[in-house]
Amino acid sequence: MTNISVIGAGAMGNGIAHVFAQHGYKVALIDISQDSLDKAVATIGKNLDRQISKGKLEEAVKASTLANITTFTDTAEGVKNAELVVEAATENLDLKLKIFAQLEECAPKNAILASNTSSISITRIASATKRPDKVIGMHFMNPVPIMKLIEVIRGYSTSDEVCAQIMELSIKLGKSPVEVSDYPGFVANRILIPMINEAIYTLYEGVAGVTEIDTVMKLGMAHPMGPLQLADFIGLDVCLSIMEVLYEGFGNPKYAPCPLLVNMVTAGHKGAKSGIGFYDWEKGSNKDLVVAARFQK
Repeated sequence: MTNISVIGAGAMGNGIAHVFAQHGYKVALIDISQDSLDKAVATIGKNLDRQISKGKLEEAVKASTLANITTFTDTAEGVKNAELVVEAATENLDLKLKIFAQLEECAPKNAILASNTSSISITRIASATKRPDKVIGMHFMNPVPIMKLIEVIRGYSTSDEVCAQIMELSIKLGKSPVEVSDYPGFVANRILIPMINEAIYTLYEGVAGVTEIDTVMKLGMAHPMGPLQLADFIGLDVCLSIMEVLYEGFGNPKYAPCPLLVNMVTAGHKGAKSGIGFYDWEKGSNKDLVVAARFQK
């Protein structure tokens, strides 16, 4: 396997493209926006420069990595030689179904189709194709170049051969793959996102403030980042989407999204990506955060 296509040039897509390209794979990075593609390649370059400045990478590796990436705004053109397609589009079921139906038409028949979904059923996504045995989940963690884990999610019809190929490929990328079954939220987000939702409820009910909640979890539970800061980093809209998948998938009221989370997303306060969430990301950096004005005591 040498030709990889990645659909989506956002934070996850450019990170996935970065890792494949750095390990010698030819990567076709696909997005409907050329501006997004240009920004993605620039981001990959900056991340490589950061590795070089820390002495973890040689300049020649940066050159070869960037040379391995070609950008496309036409999906059919971008996947025509793909042996593996990794979809990293927005966490939206209708969008993913549309993409996989298109991939069924234009990707080579022997190509494996993977989704970077963090919660949506692989079995449901595979239903948009005529090759459900070749559809699988590859849930990378953010930031992709740094985080070791890949959740490898088997759909109901995913073949043993395809699963074995993806597990082996993940190891070649320097990652640690873990095989999980196809149920809402898989493992990572079935555990993580309800914890974040409970932290939001704790704030919503006035038990403690933003800084206090995050400090308790960092100092008391040895979490590198508090749950509210992490929610901002993930994106509050993404957290809400995953909670809705869990709530719908299990039909259990314990997965109901906190009303505060719903209101914040509705108001456009999505965390770091929008500049405002539980923290004011426009005033503070990741290391020097300022609690958003509405949550100041």
